[in-house]
Amino acid sequence: MIDINLLRRDPEAVRENIRKKFQEHKLPLVDEVLSLDEQRRALQKEGDERRAARNAISAKIGKLMREKNIAAAEEAKVEAAANNERIAAIEKEAEEIAAQLKKDMMAIPNIIAPEVPVGRDDSENVERKRFLEPAEKPFEVPYHLDILENLGGIDLDSARRTSGQGFYYLIGDIARLHSAVLTYARDFMIDKGFTYVIPPFMIRSDVVSGVMSFEEMDGMMYKIEGEDLYLIGTSEHSMIGRFMNTVLPEADLPLTLTSYSPCFRKEKGAHGIEERGIYRIHQFEKQEMIVVCKPEESRDWFEKLYSYTVELFVSMNIPVRTLECCSGDLADLKYRSIDVEAWSPRQKKYFEVGSCSNLTDAQARRLGIRYKTEKGNAFAHTLNNTVVAPPRMLIALLENHLNADGSVTIPEVLRKYMGGKEAILPKRK
Repeated sequence: MIDINLLRRDPEAVRENIRKKFQEHKLPLVDEVLSLDEQRRALQKEGDERRAARNAISAKIGKLMREKNIAAAEEAKVEAAANNERIAAIEKEAEEIAAQLKKDMMAIPNIIAPEVPVGRDDSENVERKRFLEPAEKPFEVPYHLDILENLGGIDLDSARRTSGQGFYYLIGDIARLHSAVLTYARDFMIDKGFTYVIPPFMIRSDVVSGVMSFEEMDGMMYKIEGEDLYLIGTSEHSMIGRFMNTVLPEADLPLTLTSYSPCFRKEKGAHGIEERGIYRIHQFEKQEMIVVCKPEESRDWFEKLYSYTVELFVSMNIPVRTLECCSGDLADLKYRSIDVEAWSPRQKKYFEVGSCSNLTDAQARRLGIRYKTEKGNAFAHTLNNTVVAPPRMLIALLENHLNADGSVTIPEVLRKYMGGKEAILPKRK
């Protein structure tokens, strides 16, 4: 949610930002917000005046009663009743206007960074840099599901019977590799000075509406029937929600946290690449990084966060590249995003394995996350980034470390988490 002072001061800048995000249908919100804000301030002024008048009328009634001027006192009581009735109407109207104003403000996208390229969708994201040169395989790389089945590491048929489409059982060394990646990612971030956290996996609706836009919520979140609880789509949701309506000591910033969680997503309307396998699924696990910091620190932290993901993948000898997300590919709360994509030897192209976002103070405004300064309380900046999400990580790892005999070499940094194993071998036929 943007600062309403910006809307008052420079509404055209907000309109231009909306145009850059190709959300012209939201342009009327700017004028609507300005009108509602004016109405709210007018009601506030009248309400303050009438509350002051109420005290004056009350004092007047008391004086008239002491003077035994009953007729005048009765007239003053009628005036007081009318004034109180108007105060009640003002408060009700102000409450309704405030609710609509908040709804409109939450629909207006955050101002994007100057570096963000203008484009309609992810096809117009801009490559920034590549890390490690992809190696040509001297054999045809099978589809990742075929690799997993050849290694005896997955059971989709049973998962469809127990849970439906979009779920899977991981088995044996593949399940162990999945856990090894998460454990390595946890230790990697702890070594960077981050505090490890395991958060709640369900959150209330006020947290949901604070961490994401309404459109995102509808397309992602699973609601717990009969309760005000949602399954998290990423641990960022409950991690940031932890600081809702708090004022943090300035000395405690920045907060640098890394969290593990299962993630649950509808994947509503998902289509396209690799859907038959484990690229798009309803349940997966992820290691995340979250930073809460002062505004002047967030640009530097943004660069650090996505560089950690690059470093992690490079340490496992997986080629990656970074992409600057264009305006149309940014969710409404995001100021700037960098995607990290891993090389797919089978497809001969890169695919997304992580995303780093700076939300400036947009998320903090929705959730009421402030910190103390010498001049008063200020809104913090929040950032999040994927350390690793093993389903997509597994695809990248399997394809890049697949051998001609069907075995998969385990990256050296993971071997201590795999009991010293150097490779996963195909199952016997």
